[in-house]
Amino acid sequence: MTTRFDRRRLIKGSAMLGGLSAIGLSGCATAPGLATSPIYDPRRNLAPVRARPDRLFDITVCLRPFRAAGPRVETEQVGETLVVHNYGHGGSGWSLSWGSSTLAVQKAFAASPREVAVIGCGALGLTSALLAQRAGAQTTIYARDLLPQTRSSRATGMWTPDSRIALTAAAGPAFPALWEQMARTSFKTYRSYLGLPGDPVQWIDYYLLKDKESEPGGGERRRRPEQLDFADYHSLIRDLTPRPEMEAPGATPFPTPVVERSSTMMFNIADYGHTLMSDFLAAGGRIERAEFHAPSDLARLKQKVVINCPGYGARALWKDESIVPVRGQIGWLIPQPELSYGLYYRDVSIVPRRDGIVVQALEGGDMKGYGVDNETPDRQESEAAVAVIADLYSRFGAAPHG
Repeated sequence: MTTRFDRRRLIKGSAMLGGLSAIGLSGCATAPGLATSPIYDPRRNLAPVRARPDRLFDITVCLRPFRAAGPRVETEQVGETLVVHNYGHGGSGWSLSWGSSTLAVQKAFAASPREVAVIGCGALGLTSALLAQRAGAQTTIYARDLLPQTRSSRATGMWTPDSRIALTAAAGPAFPALWEQMARTSFKTYRSYLGLPGDPVQWIDYYLLKDKESEPGGGERRRRPEQLDFADYHSLIRDLTPRPEMEAPGATPFPTPVVERSSTMMFNIADYGHTLMSDFLAAGGRIERAEFHAPSDLARLKQKVVINCPGYGARALWKDESIVPVRGQIGWLIPQPELSYGLYYRDVSIVPRRDGIVVQALEGGDMKGYGVDNETPDRQESEAAVAVIADLYSRFGAAPHG
């Protein structure tokens, strides 16, 4: 059995990986590894997190726009205006944005427009606008909020292309191939944002830590009676990312007997979003503040081709009750420049973003926050998650316990 990085399974309550290595701990203990190399010791790169509640400088809540059938990427005629919908990506908005927006722009350009309007300034709005602009159209973004005020800015910032993207049965047999196309297009596009100033996109190591070898994780799917059958398509793109590896005992300072390391892509959304907006404006794009209350409002725009990317706002604007809110909260610890890795431990995830260390409580799996539209921050939830991480690092460097 092989392993993989998969945050969708992590938030199911079964960690981030698609199966523990078949060789197990004992096999890793006897295999040669970096820990025994006199040239390189990976422990030097594992700075501890300063996990204290007084370092929580912000708590934010995002409502992910989940659709059981998957994202809505289709056209609709509103009067004389062609509207191309591009919304409903669940927890995969940033990850699938370039691929989904590529499909949306292709549909928009079937009408050969010279001008295009884009509704929304989040992940899908910005990528749709840039692609329409690059295809040759004068493009204007209409939005009530700029990126820093959108729900997209409150996302985790991890490469999670099938995180609550659909329900298996509702999506239908044709959707997996479409999803794969979107995922591969997005992944390839992110290559051009690696290595830029501010690290808008970067690769990081991510560690799955378990206190017991038998603790649920990896490939086990801890299904509950109320658990919906969220689609799992990661096997279709297994070739894109390295497979996780078990760390030999003592190779890291983590105090757990099970340590599994994977590599994944991370978006530093503050820098990445600034890069997207700067590129759009530098190429002659325009952004106008506007608020829409009904589809007929779009028909009054001068542009007669509109790409509609309102995210969760589609539920109200289009009366689209297929959109289900999925509440997600992030506690933000003061950033640590020396922190270069993320981890998952006891249903808590940390991600070392440059604009703050993301701390998320993920107990409950994919059903956590499902159907909840409350965006009020819960400090107790974030402080409890920080306490879990604080306990871990209080034992940092100690011998693993069984």
